[in-house]
Amino acid sequence: MKFERLIAGRFLQRDKDSFSRPLVNIAIYTIALGVVVMIMAVCILRGFQQQITDKVVGFGSHITIRSYGWVNDYDEIPVRIDGGTLSAVASLPGVSHVQPYAYKGGMLKTDEQIQGVIYKGLGVGYDSTFFAKHLVRGRLFGTRDSASNEVVVSQRMANLLSLDTGMKARCYFWVGNNYRARVFRIVGLYNTDLSEFDEHYIIGPLGQVQRLNGWGDSLVAGYEVLLDDFEQLEPTLAAVKGATPPDLSVTSIREEQPSMFAWLDLLNSNIVLILTIMALVCAVSVISALLIMIFEKTSMIGVLKTLGATTATIRRVFLRKALVIVGRGILIGNALALLLCELQSQFHLVRLDSESYSMNFVPVDINIVYFVVISLATLVVCLLAMLLPSTYIAHIDPARSIRVE
Repeated sequence: MKFERLIAGRFLQRDKDSFSRPLVNIAIYTIALGVVVMIMAVCILRGFQQQITDKVVGFGSHITIRSYGWVNDYDEIPVRIDGGTLSAVASLPGVSHVQPYAYKGGMLKTDEQIQGVIYKGLGVGYDSTFFAKHLVRGRLFGTRDSASNEVVVSQRMANLLSLDTGMKARCYFWVGNNYRARVFRIVGLYNTDLSEFDEHYIIGPLGQVQRLNGWGDSLVAGYEVLLDDFEQLEPTLAAVKGATPPDLSVTSIREEQPSMFAWLDLLNSNIVLILTIMALVCAVSVISALLIMIFEKTSMIGVLKTLGATTATIRRVFLRKALVIVGRGILIGNALALLLCELQSQFHLVRLDSESYSMNFVPVDINIVYFVVISLATLVVCLLAMLLPSTYIAHIDPARSIRVE
């Protein structure tokens, strides 16, 4: 057993009733609290970013292929893409699904209310995962019949217009200088709590837009490309651009919704601020505890120096002691953070106002990487902080410290 380990071990066993013991406990609990706050902050903010991103992507897609031109904001120039190009895009690494789509702006009217809407048409084989997840009543529409008038509207829109599943609603669309009316049957209600989209989008078969615009079955507004991993958006975007003709526009969801993603990226600065503050708190706690221990054991330091121990050796003794303090705090903090994250993830104990936060509970993204990185970073910061008070050992005079004792 090394000399430093032996002294540190005896040191830990014999200081249970010392003056520094309460301060050591405070340091342990402070580090644990700091780790809990840092892990919870990262998990919650990352969870919030992920929830909003999933909702924005759900109403659109990760990548969109369409014509460069458009008739107006919600009437695009149709495209016809050959099957070989679509197969090439669908076979790219990271691409999970490719589906046609079309938008059409209109007005949904009841006897007492009128609401501007965006009709989004989806074709056969569309990925229903997103809307199935957020369906609160009824069912999804069918796409087998191109003439189907089934649609899904949001819970918010249904409340505003006094609609419900099984009811019919009349919608008016501008086509050229005239308008055309369509009667839709509401088969389902969805709710994402993202008011910017819930207040306007109704979802139905693609055939309705094709017939309104006189396109035929082979023309669509564009194609949505869904990915397996949002983190691979940029490299996959480059690959999709390489697989499509140059006369088509290929854009990512970040380009489609720049303000939304700029706001989400801004949240990262909050994470950095919280991590910095709590790391400083942990560092101050361990510095205070180590200084008190050094002051309390001044006579012991003098004796060790008299017996021939070097300053570096004695410093390692105290650093071992402080390392145990930091390690206990980190372990306790990780255990508490994991427990709180699991409870919130399973039972949604902390609720939110969906009108303000676009979700009705605090989301948590539990990722072991966050725990490991924060724990290691806390350990490194505390170790660096411990070097400052340990330099005081070199200034202790053995003769004076022993004489005082």
